Amino acid sequence: MKKLLLGILVGAAGVSAFNHVTRNAPASEAVAMDEPTQQVEAAEAPVQPQFHCDGRVYCSQMTSCDEAMFFLENCPGVKMDGEGDGIPCERQWCGRHR
Repeated sequence: MKKLLLGILVGAAGVSAFNHVTRNAPASEAVAMDEPTQQVEAAEAPVQPQFHCDGRVYCSQMTSCDEAMFFLENCPGVKMDGEGDGIPCERQWCGRHR
């Protein structure tokens, strides 16, 4: 009976230690986790925008159509849609070939 209780205690301690390590593991160690867990965690993680409002307002300051669209939709005071049609930087980035 003592061996059974000792085995249960050791097993519980091992599970607890494993849970503690996996919860506090850096992102580089998370790669070692099994695939389905990674997919669930990635779906739950908030998506960080690739761009952020930083004061740029003109098409000449953009580097892509996606960046110009982000600025038009999210940043105040931009001057990228002269026609007011919701398509920014048509000459430089977001022309007909979008």
